[in-house]
Amino acid sequence: MKNSGKHLHIISFDIPYPANYGGVIDVFYKLRALVSAGIKIHLHAFQYGRQSSKILEELCESVHYYQRDVSKSQLFLKEPYIVVSRSSEQLIKNLLSDEHPILFEGLHSTHYLSDERLKKRKKIVRTHNIEHEYYKNLAKAESNIFKRYYFYNESSKLEIYESILSNADVIATISPNDTQYFNSKYGNAHYIPAFHSFTKVNSRIGKGAYAFYHGNLAIGENDMAALYLVQEVFKNSPVTLLIAGSKPGVNLRDAVQRKNNITLLSDLNTKQINDLVLDAHINVLPTFQPTGIKLKLLSALFSGRFALVNTPMVQNTGLEQLCTVADTPEAMREALSAMIKQEFTQIDISLREEILMENFNNKANALKLKNLIF
Repeated sequence: MKNSGKHLHIISFDIPYPANYGGVIDVFYKLRALVSAGIKIHLHAFQYGRQSSKILEELCESVHYYQRDVSKSQLFLKEPYIVVSRSSEQLIKNLLSDEHPILFEGLHSTHYLSDERLKKRKKIVRTHNIEHEYYKNLAKAESNIFKRYYFYNESSKLEIYESILSNADVIATISPNDTQYFNSKYGNAHYIPAFHSFTKVNSRIGKGAYAFYHGNLAIGENDMAALYLVQEVFKNSPVTLLIAGSKPGVNLRDAVQRKNNITLLSDLNTKQINDLVLDAHINVLPTFQPTGIKLKLLSALFSGRFALVNTPMVQNTGLEQLCTVADTPEAMREALSAMIKQEFTQIDISLREEILMENFNNKANALKLKNLIF
């Protein structure tokens, strides 16, 4: 019978396929793992630039698409723009057509979390960041004055709006730091590690010829991290650095042009990026954004050789012992000089297998989430 078994509504802030950027990677692989755990998924996805997906339609019991309202008038409302632009009367109608539990992906999708009509429903929110902190840090990294104002304004709205989470039965957090924060405020947070595409550690033993950094360079924090590497860490370094990412800014392009040991590669596809991660000797991953977890850290640890990070990238993730941590340009340069001479060995791979497969096992984490929901 079609309606037998366990059913779950998932409201996604974006169409989660193709799974080619941080947020949707977690959504897609979580969805797939829940289906494998025997749950019938009713997916509700907001559409703004990405196409409807046959893959999702085959995977899910039902898929509904809603146009996100990205009109500028939404910027002047009390509710955060990332939330109010994802509301739909058709969505609430669809949710009210049965009694199934609802998983809200990110604070972005929680417009109806406090709706009286859903009062008796089991409601779970998957947090991807502490959003007001994330937006405040985006503002600090942004050079465009209008974007900076928008990020600060959105951060203020999100900080006030966040209390809507008191209507959630469960908050499924993505990092131990976030768990601590949400538990201190709402008391119902459970750590469910990030879902991802890896089933095993694919790292290669031996040595690579370069260090590698990648990210969407149109995002201020990634641009800032890349500039930090170019201007502070790799200046006068004998180590070759490759930087890959879409839409690099003028400052970054100019800074790279003046360095003989650094190459900038723009607009590569996912396979090309993955190949560069795999072949690199060192994946260098600084961040100035301490909330959430960076999926590219998981990618580097499942696929790459050595990982050189700073504290905000790895603190309290349980992944510290798989990385070299350095918090100043000098410390990073010293670490690079030592690491470039080292062989990546089977012992390194075995340690990764032990830690990653224990903590970042999609199947085990889907069962944890299933037990929280049903």
